[in-house]
Amino acid sequence: MINIDINCDIGEGIGNEAQLLPLITSCNIACGGHAGDTATMMKVAFLAKEHKVLIGAHPSYPDRENFGRTSIKMAKEELKKSILAQIDDLNTVLKSLGLALNHIKPHGALYNDVARDRELALVFLDSVEKYKNEVFLYVPYDSKIAEEALRLGFQIKYEAFADRNYNEDLSLVSRKEPMALIQDPKAVKDHLLYMVTKGAVLTLSGKAVKIKADTYCIHGDSPSTFQILMYLSKHLPKNQILIKK
Repeated sequence: MINIDINCDIGEGIGNEAQLLPLITSCNIACGGHAGDTATMMKVAFLAKEHKVLIGAHPSYPDRENFGRTSIKMAKEELKKSILAQIDDLNTVLKSLGLALNHIKPHGALYNDVARDRELALVFLDSVEKYKNEVFLYVPYDSKIAEEALRLGFQIKYEAFADRNYNEDLSLVSRKEPMALIQDPKAVKDHLLYMVTKGAVLTLSGKAVKIKADTYCIHGDSPSTFQILMYLSKHLPKNQILIKK
């Protein structure tokens, strides 16, 4: 059997956490940038504790209007201050519940930007420096942030997306494109299975490209997230794969 970690973005106002958390092994909690506040962080962290799910911070550009999915030009110090404040806010909540922060994963446009922009990756890493020895960073394989994080001695886990299509350069297909999301449960399972067993991702063009992943994301705000997770829980064991820490 192969054990894999499945993570979901939660606390984003969808309200489906009670359904999702029993089916996953780690989660990324919105901490005020694109969604979330102290009350939602407390609520979903408590549920994560109940289901023994590892907890990560999910900071983004401070842009609730666009749900953190639009790149924003910000002064470096202003961006660093925002990212750190978001993580600190969640960490304060976690400490009040006797929980530890396991990882940090940027959200949306910030995630994509630090993957391809070395300078911005360094700004992000500088902003989370105080957590360097305590937590993992969830980062995409063969990205600028992965490269710089390893160079600077951060602990990383490579992440891949089970419910998103990829381009040949390992960037995610833009959400503006019709094939960006994979929402059919069987299609998600096949996509994930290929990555786990082949060490490669089948891109939208049909080309297989090498990829490494320690954790796989299913977006918490997709209409079919619960159905996808239920399907994976049932069918992955038939392929000798378990969703298990």
